[in-house]
Amino acid sequence: MFCSTLRDLITSAFSAFKGNIAISFYRDRRIETTISYDDLDRDTNCMANFLLNLSVKKGDRVVLFLSKSLIFVVTHLALQKIGAISVPLNPGFKKSEMAYYLRDLEAKIILCEPAQEKMIREIAPTVARFVIPTDRPYNEISFFRSAADALPELSINPDDPGLIIYTSGTTGEPKGVILTHGNLAHDAKNIISFWEITKSDVLCHALPLFHVHGLCFALHTLLIAGGCVRMLEPFSAATVAHMLMDKKEENPCNVFMAVPSMYARLMDFLLGRKHDFRHIRLLTSGSAPLLARDFDIIASAFGQEPLEREGMTETGMNFSNPLHGKKKAGSVGIPLPWLQVRIVNPETLHDVDPGQSGEIWLKGPGVTPGYWRKPEETAKAFVDGWFRTGDLGRVDSEGYYYLTDRIKDIIISGGENISPKEVEAVINRMEGVLECSVVGIPDDKWGEKVVAAVVPQDNSPLEPNEIRAFCKMYLHDWKCPKIVSFVNKIPKNAMGKIIKEDVKKLFQR
Repeated sequence: MFCSTLRDLITSAFSAFKGNIAISFYRDRRIETTISYDDLDRDTNCMANFLLNLSVKKGDRVVLFLSKSLIFVVTHLALQKIGAISVPLNPGFKKSEMAYYLRDLEAKIILCEPAQEKMIREIAPTVARFVIPTDRPYNEISFFRSAADALPELSINPDDPGLIIYTSGTTGEPKGVILTHGNLAHDAKNIISFWEITKSDVLCHALPLFHVHGLCFALHTLLIAGGCVRMLEPFSAATVAHMLMDKKEENPCNVFMAVPSMYARLMDFLLGRKHDFRHIRLLTSGSAPLLARDFDIIASAFGQEPLEREGMTETGMNFSNPLHGKKKAGSVGIPLPWLQVRIVNPETLHDVDPGQSGEIWLKGPGVTPGYWRKPEETAKAFVDGWFRTGDLGRVDSEGYYYLTDRIKDIIISGGENISPKEVEAVINRMEGVLECSVVGIPDDKWGEKVVAAVVPQDNSPLEPNEIRAFCKMYLHDWKCPKIVSFVNKIPKNAMGKIIKEDVKKLFQR
């Protein structure tokens, strides 16, 4: 088991790889700023001491309400150096959302942008604010550079919190997931080992920084391994394609991490264009399920199969298809080292028979100690030290795991349990269907009824009756959607996960 802290890992990496390029930040397809490991070490030390001078202490919550930028990265890493807790929030959050988060956190200080200052002042007038114009080049942001550039001498332990990231809150108020230095260090070292990430790797970073995928799985791992991060502003298929195909650089990008919705847009852009991706060694997909047909399309476009994996905010990375060996479409792969897994009947709490579906329970050094100031929610999430993921899944005879649904998404109609994913899998096989989402809505007769929101492909002549008839060819009648509604897009969050509660609202109009 890894017992180091995130602070130990980043300071060691900064020392070991000084002189090497750590991050190149791109704006409008051009490099705005390049920062080496030794410069990153110095700047994070200066920021750490600047924050200490503002009376930020170990355990204080510091909100990063900032766009993706180098100053975001420097501040986040500086907070890890002084034992304060980094709290990244989506810069697109509205006033009502921010009011909840700031009330829940009792933050010491909020770092925001000029356009957000008025809103923050109205919500939390007594909380200290520091305004940072992230649209300016990083080298022009100088407020912290006069602080001391020596590493602050502070004691930080593996059990000390380093990060709070909020869940989406689809079943109630959002919960702040506490991730300790030990959690974060373990997760980074585990991924580095499993995916063989080294100082030779160059990552095309197109993910947001307010989720564990972009912040922990991508940024932390590459920096700790001594690799180079080419960081892009908000995702653009054209920009990503250009970066992945660009071989003019001395070291072209050879690692790409993305979510299925990003791959879909990238595949659309690449259609009919010449491309050569033979230099890419690691192509990963996560944060949302990848359809089998999309797996094949990506494999064809890149000349290699994408590596599907699964992780949670509460647990870090859990499963991954192997880097070397069989990759199975639709499977999240095998458990990472140090992770214990059970598949449990959620009603009896007994392990299911091999091959059967049940709730996935996890135990390991990457698992959160709990939710911020929510002891009841924390207690519900654990049984005898096992974390209840809320995901239904199964394992095959070769040890590969499959996620079959979320417990909270199961539809109960007429006393029968219906898996939305099973119905979605059938609809997605239809010619003319781009994607769909199946949910249950209240029904006086059945308790809930199955409905489907479907995005048709351009110029598709599909009719709702055709979709219902197709479903009846493969499913029991009670599993088939009672209503099919065509929509322009399926509601999703920033990581491409479908927001089921918003899908239900489509049927309330």
